[in-house]
Amino acid sequence: MARFLALDQGSSSSRAAVFDTDGHHTAIVQRPLAARFPRPGWVEHDPAELWNTQLDAGRDALLAAGVSALELDGVAITNQRETTLVWSRRSGAPIGPAISWQDRRTADWCAARRAEPGLADLVRERTGLVIDPYFAAGKISWLIDQLPGARALAEAGELAFGTVDSWLIWKLTEGAVHATDVTNASRTMLFDIERGAWDEELCKLFGIPMALLPQVKPSASFFGDTTAFGGTVSVMGVAGDQQAALFGHGCLAPGQAKNTYGTGCFVLLHTGDEVVRSTHGLITTRAAQISRIKEYALEGAVFDAGTVVQWLRDELGLITRTADIEPLAASVIDSGGVVLVPAFNGLGSPNWDPTARAGILGMTRGTSRAHIARAALESIALQSAEVLIAMQADSGMKLHELVVDGGASANDLLMQMQADLLGVPVRRPHNIEATAFGAAAIAAHTTGSYQHAEDRDMDSTVFEPMISADEAASRLDLWRRAVKRICNWP
Repeated sequence: MARFLALDQGSSSSRAAVFDTDGHHTAIVQRPLAARFPRPGWVEHDPAELWNTQLDAGRDALLAAGVSALELDGVAITNQRETTLVWSRRSGAPIGPAISWQDRRTADWCAARRAEPGLADLVRERTGLVIDPYFAAGKISWLIDQLPGARALAEAGELAFGTVDSWLIWKLTEGAVHATDVTNASRTMLFDIERGAWDEELCKLFGIPMALLPQVKPSASFFGDTTAFGGTVSVMGVAGDQQAALFGHGCLAPGQAKNTYGTGCFVLLHTGDEVVRSTHGLITTRAAQISRIKEYALEGAVFDAGTVVQWLRDELGLITRTADIEPLAASVIDSGGVVLVPAFNGLGSPNWDPTARAGILGMTRGTSRAHIARAALESIALQSAEVLIAMQADSGMKLHELVVDGGASANDLLMQMQADLLGVPVRRPHNIEATAFGAAAIAAHTTGSYQHAEDRDMDSTVFEPMISADEAASRLDLWRRAVKRICNWP
């Protein structure tokens, strides 16, 4: 039986898991990753810590599984996607921090680009994206303009840009390989998703030297050899975390959708080989590529999901542990009219408003911590419902089921809220490690040892809708009214 080490580098931790091709994991190890907030709206990571925590997690996962590197059939990488690094090709030293996907420092840069006639339309047509600080292009520009002389070095080919996958590949191969896959490339605002290549015109318009950019490969590819885990093993699969989760759930046919509940929520609807252009505030992105066929997805990005629970815990002290939110929220029958809009980092899909700020509306003197806790959980489900409603409008595909994963998907109350608002069943597989497994499955495709979803254990918990369509519509209407109040905040 084939075995793969999946490296799952996320916003708050670096994880690693050892999988076999049946989808069973023999070990999962997690190492926390710190985030820095040097200014309001800025979110950074230390590139060295990012690498070291992932390396330690991988080595410890192998130890826990009792597996040596020589017994592996390959290494797979999945990662937080838009987080951006630039480093020296000669020394391998980063020229600045890893700028997180959550970071909003380039809001003014993006506003200026959106004001250029025709540029926003060109970006959407070529890349499937909107001009927003979420994506990598503005972060690259910021990094090479902050260090004196960095732009000249970039133009001379002395610097390398990468999303987190590229940084890990570079470190794993000791600088021998500078590469990425199509899913990560499609998050930069620089990649033509239909041609499958970097777009020279967009790079010129954004002032990004093409000499910075990594080679782009299909997700199921050979990305180089590493000896970082004690023996020579090949990196055989790479995909951004959300596309890896889509693949890991077996959502490989048009109309199948998944939602990952983590720091943010990321909803993907597979659209097959068809590029669906959104008119409802979504983005079009590349799905994992395992053959010559290009595959696509519609995506909705909710910036703040798990962060709202962390905020209640760490800043307000309403709960002691993350798990405490479910019994607290369940202690009241509803939110008492309270709506919490967690726009800590602006709003993503379908609103795309970087100026929005979080707000709690509808409180009275009788509002309790339980009402606020319930409103916080509802905010996660409401944001996701908005995205899925937009997806169905864009694609013309009717949603029949939503498959879920991520840490917050273990919250039964949240999953019931999601089913109620969507009016369709929400299915939570027994194994919610879909992201790491998806990466391993992509690597298995490269080696020819992949097994299809129907051959794996698909035990699930299913949450059926329990409220009327009218009640769901009423809750969504109140939510939309609250969102309007916090948009375009001065």
